[in-house]
Amino acid sequence: MQTFGLMKTGAGRVFSAIDKRLDRPESTRGERNGEGWRKILLAEDIDLFLYLEEAFFASETVDLMVARSGRKVLEMAVAERPDLVLLGLDLPEMAGDECCRRLKDIPALRSTPVILVAPHGQPEAMKRCLQAGCDDVVTRPVDRHLFLQIAGRFLNVPARTAPRASTRLRVHYGTGTQKLLVDYTVNLSTGGVFIEATEVLPAETPLSLEFSLPEGQRTIRCRGRVAWVNTSDQPVSPRLPPGMGVQFLDLSLEDLRTLREFIKKECLQPSW
Repeated sequence: MQTFGLMKTGAGRVFSAIDKRLDRPESTRGERNGEGWRKILLAEDIDLFLYLEEAFFASETVDLMVARSGRKVLEMAVAERPDLVLLGLDLPEMAGDECCRRLKDIPALRSTPVILVAPHGQPEAMKRCLQAGCDDVVTRPVDRHLFLQIAGRFLNVPARTAPRASTRLRVHYGTGTQKLLVDYTVNLSTGGVFIEATEVLPAETPLSLEFSLPEGQRTIRCRGRVAWVNTSDQPVSPRLPPGMGVQFLDLSLEDLRTLREFIKKECLQPSW
């Protein structure tokens, strides 16, 4: 059997296995995919793969398979019986909505959850998804945290908590109508950052952010939103100073990888 995509080979290490046969024997694969294991079949672009890899692979209980076309999805779904299928709407050889219909027409796969990914703000695309009989729809650009919540719900596998590093970085941020503000981070993860601030913005406020990692590694620029606020009179987390928890919304793949490597190194530093 062929696998199409990226396979985990150890903690935090991923290598390309596109169009190559698995080199582990069938018996080993059967044990690996026994009770407690989940399989995800993905036919979408690489950023969704990275989100899934980051959230679920560390639990060592999820196998992720990647198909290149709608026709290949059907072949792999019949052979592999995935626990969740994620389809882009516009796939080569067979559109995602048509692929979803055909999956639901196969008795053995009828109950397999199918999530379609559609462009935002296109009612006709959303109509196609709903008429295909999919179990849920996520729109692009994908809200990473919402996407992982949906995937975790269907898999009944909790997404892992992203590692968080205590670090003090100068961060510039603001809204489209507000002057740029400057404060300092308290901690940082690939999902977001806590910013110490005497004047906090309301929850759900959209932000643009810019900060640089130490030693000139990289300047991170992205959009975000205020997820929660911590005030001195009503502290959500008494351990933290007044400020805001900010969720990243559109980190690039390269920024996500850079942040992950930085946080990994910071978490390995001795505390003395």
